[in-house]
Amino acid sequence: MANLKIKLIKSLNGRHDKHIATAKSLGLTKIGREKTQPDNPQTRGKIEQIKYLISVTEE
Repeated sequence: MANLKIKLIKSLNGRHDKHIATAKSLGLTKIGREKTQPDNPQTRGKIEQIKYLISVTEE
């Protein structure tokens, strides 16, 4: 199964509460943090919601 490396590149300050919760559910709490998540529809949906805050690379 493929994985995605997700990195938080913008601050969560002043963002919508749902977007902050989505970032935290992906394990992203500080700028520069990277987490590896499985490539599935649930993760893709979260990425789509906060795509303006993160960068994504496939592993």
